[in-house]
Amino acid sequence: MKDLLKEVGRGKRGARDLSYEEARQAAEWIVNREATDAQIGAFLLAERIKMESSEELRAFIDVLRSRSHIHPVKDSMDFAGPYDGRTRSFMATFPSAFVVASCGLPVTLHSSPALPPKRGVTLEDVIRQLGIPAGVQTNRWVEAAKAGGVLFVPTEEWCPPLGALRRLREELDLRTVFNTAEKLLRFSDCAYMAVGVFHGTVFEKMARLVMNLGVRRTLIIQGVEGSEDLPIDKRSRAYVIDAGRTELMLLNPELYEMQVEAPETEWTAANQAEAAIDVLRGEAGLPCLNAVLFNSAIRLWIGEKVDSIEEGIYRARNAIDSGAAKRKFDAWKRAASPAVG
Repeated sequence: MKDLLKEVGRGKRGARDLSYEEARQAAEWIVNREATDAQIGAFLLAERIKMESSEELRAFIDVLRSRSHIHPVKDSMDFAGPYDGRTRSFMATFPSAFVVASCGLPVTLHSSPALPPKRGVTLEDVIRQLGIPAGVQTNRWVEAAKAGGVLFVPTEEWCPPLGALRRLREELDLRTVFNTAEKLLRFSDCAYMAVGVFHGTVFEKMARLVMNLGVRRTLIIQGVEGSEDLPIDKRSRAYVIDAGRTELMLLNPELYEMQVEAPETEWTAANQAEAAIDVLRGEAGLPCLNAVLFNSAIRLWIGEKVDSIEEGIYRARNAIDSGAAKRKFDAWKRAASPAVG
């Protein structure tokens, strides 16, 4: 480990990117805890300063995935958002999962309790707020996926090394290679992905990385708070990766009559859960409703369920108005919740 530290720890100008094989060895030492906490912290900090290469990231993904529980879901879509949560935006990705699932596209969501640097509200927080307790067994999540079309993965249970590294990550209190790797573990062997990034400067690197993961079609989004959710109050940039080809797009909600200003809200797990249910019931205000319609439509298009974003909006609206999305959620919640009595 000391030799690899010397290579990545020479400062911004002197450090070099590790080869895939070198980075995989470093990841093995870290995951197996053969490196000391001091060495792990030094390595993660040096990589943060240098900026991880796509090959280094791929090595960490491969090592973590080799130690993860994988449950394949054919032709599914992975909503790959940040694990440090949200603080100032509606989590449209959660109700969107049931809208998309009701249109025939299975979805995988994954999360953990909040992590640095943002430490906001996470998907796992929202699910707990809905009355589904911690410690739901793997087979129950699988049954919920069969019932509702949405597989939820509590990441630190399905990938135990990430749980073991939580304390160290909290002590460092900064973004590390794991913030990217955990989003891309593909617990369901997905065919499609919607991936959020915080900075547009990492589009190219993320595109190179995703092209090596074996995913059929991917949308990389400079989304709200670095999430996989496109904003509805402005245009945003996105990369579409299809069979190894990349296309840069500007996605403008105004073109689809989806643009609306979102009021400033202090988002908590409680009001995130309430807003999600309001959308599925057809009782939400325009900011939350349009966020779900717009994001669902684009994901249906990426997932090859519709031929255009306009058709996706129509299908998503019908899924909500007909109650199909809410029925998917209800079936999912019943299957995930422990039996009473």
